[in-house]
Amino acid sequence: MAPETRGSQGSQRELGRGVWLGVAAYGMWGLFPLYWPLLEPTASGDILANRMCWSLVVAVLILTVRGHWSWLRPLLGQPRRLALSALAAAAISLNWGVYIWGVNSGHVVETSLGYFINPLVTIGFGVLLLKERLRSAQWAAVGIGALSVVVLTIGYGRLPWIALTLALSFAVYGLLKKKIALGGLESFALETAFIFPFALAFLIYRSVTGHAVFGHGAGHFTLLLLTGPITAVPLLMFGAAAIRIPLSTMGLLQYLAPVFQFLCGVLYFHEAMPPARWAGFALVWAALALLTWDALRRMRTGRALPADAGAPAVAPASAGVTR
Repeated sequence: MAPETRGSQGSQRELGRGVWLGVAAYGMWGLFPLYWPLLEPTASGDILANRMCWSLVVAVLILTVRGHWSWLRPLLGQPRRLALSALAAAAISLNWGVYIWGVNSGHVVETSLGYFINPLVTIGFGVLLLKERLRSAQWAAVGIGALSVVVLTIGYGRLPWIALTLALSFAVYGLLKKKIALGGLESFALETAFIFPFALAFLIYRSVTGHAVFGHGAGHFTLLLLTGPITAVPLLMFGAAAIRIPLSTMGLLQYLAPVFQFLCGVLYFHEAMPPARWAGFALVWAALALLTWDALRRMRTGRALPADAGAPAVAPASAGVTR
């Protein structure tokens, strides 16, 4: 077999492996709504604090096994990146907290909406904060997304604040991560390190004030402990997928997570979906379809142009962070 043929087959295997890793990562994120109710009667705040603490433990173990601590010393001499990492930790804490509370309060469908509209919010941030210029299809998608919020507000009888909080906090987190420019595992460890003292202090406070955070048996304690691994594993899978497959493919795979969340809410938790909510979600899906079509069209155009034409391929935004 010729070397180039073996190389091609190896590349195809790596591509296939990357796709499956991406599907597994987003699939796990999408199935999180099935896990958080298992931790009841523990309150959402206690679940969040446990997730923060055990996530740091897992991150430290992984970094130690890999012997990968060389990145930390140079970072400690960069106060701006450390400050941005602290802000990112606050943003993801808000995101995690609202998400856990939303799921355990019977709003799984609305939490899925937050991650459906996140790409649209991210585009809006690009225009408002980074002065990016949008194409007409992107403007149309953002406009349809804004209309969907109006329709859903009517449908819910209130502003869909859970979805908007998730989308905004996730977009802020993504923007900060872009500025920090740190690897996934490294940023995960640093952010959980910032959160850890507050989470541990909260758990101690809850215990001394008579709230039995760990008083529901060994099985329940094990489920709380596993909040660390189930946070880290899909992140590691995502990182492994991201280096094997194109950004455009990751951009498409990102929609698996909110799709699974939506299906969990409708089919497993049997949440109500009156016509107005279906209409609002249909508008969101139409906006995302338009956004994806525009990105894929631009990519095809970029590939069709000569190498010196300088037309970049634009891929859908990827949401490769922990949920």
